[in-house]
Amino acid sequence: FPWRTINGEEASAYYAAGTAQYHINADIAHSLMTYALATQDKSFLYRDAAPVMVETARLWADLGFWRVNGGRQFHIHGVTGPDEYTTVVNDNLFTNVMARHNLSKAASAVFIIREFWPDDYDRLAQRLKLREGEVDEWLRCAEAMVIPYDEEFGMHPQDSHFLERELWDLDATPVEKLPLMLNYHPLVIYRFQVLKQADVVLALFLQGDQFSIEEKRRNFDYYDPITTGDSTLSAVVQSIIAAEVGYHQLALRYFYGSLFVDLVDAHSNTSDGVHVASTGGVWSALVNGFGGLRDYDGELTFEPRLPERWEALSYRFQALGTKVKATLTQDEYIFEVLEGTALDLWVRGQKVSLIAGATARVPLDDQGPRLDGQPGTLPFRRRADGSLVTASVPTADPWR
Repeated sequence: FPWRTINGEEASAYYAAGTAQYHINADIAHSLMTYALATQDKSFLYRDAAPVMVETARLWADLGFWRVNGGRQFHIHGVTGPDEYTTVVNDNLFTNVMARHNLSKAASAVFIIREFWPDDYDRLAQRLKLREGEVDEWLRCAEAMVIPYDEEFGMHPQDSHFLERELWDLDATPVEKLPLMLNYHPLVIYRFQVLKQADVVLALFLQGDQFSIEEKRRNFDYYDPITTGDSTLSAVVQSIIAAEVGYHQLALRYFYGSLFVDLVDAHSNTSDGVHVASTGGVWSALVNGFGGLRDYDGELTFEPRLPERWEALSYRFQALGTKVKATLTQDEYIFEVLEGTALDLWVRGQKVSLIAGATARVPLDDQGPRLDGQPGTLPFRRRADGSLVTASVPTADPWR
């Protein structure tokens, strides 16, 4: 899929921060499978989702490669993740996690169609020229996918070489030098550990069932202080994970920053058009962040995080043909079926079965962990090789 397009073909002028973002293929596949599972729409799965899942899985199997070093590992090199201040890297965590999901769900889609609708499967296999053993290959790639992790730092590096870079000292960066992309050449920015927008943190949201809550906290503590938020797509994701790990005040601050980004022209560019994607992110911050809604493989779970001064949050969602009104208060989660017959969901591990004409009320003891403030400035640490990670503000600027 093109990163930018006018007529369907790639229109990105700058490869490193555009076309190299291969993760867009897995992002689209993720959206299609989420919709297919939420609706159980057979025709959509067969006609629309499955062909895309198959072709994107093929892309990852072709783009990645196998390496044997004490075991067979599947790597993806030379790509850019969501963070456009770090480009063309090896084993970008977000890309690999999403590609792994893409590969496994493509296999699942093929298996489902083959088991339940064999005639449709025969037509699909013929149309897409599915090869013998091809689906099994996707599963092997997914299982062996490299997911960077650093034992010394106890967190997931954004890519295989991310921790080799020095830190950009954002606290010492003059306000007039922000945003970085308008004041420093990309070749300066790329040499540092500094983020334009959520990358690993976005993976913690979209693939949250692949990380423990402790891993989410450690990763958020590392990346939040070095994320500039120069992209309006960043704060909404930071808000969601800040809420989940317990930084309730920070989550609310990120939410309001996103809510008012165009109303106060926070980025001085609203005259060029409103930030529509950020607007969608505001809904996500409300429902996925404070409401705690997650959808992993069609299973709806809720871990509420209502802000202290909010009396209630109310929103609607639809799954499996059932439309539900959800109302979260400080003391309970209330679910009311508006249309449809029944739906099962889980609130903090407790199964809740919704039926038409009835209201389910789930008592809550609290709104999750509460951590005051925000992650502090990263302490200087030593890498596994003994070298010290340092922080500075670059003075050399190739723009001049």
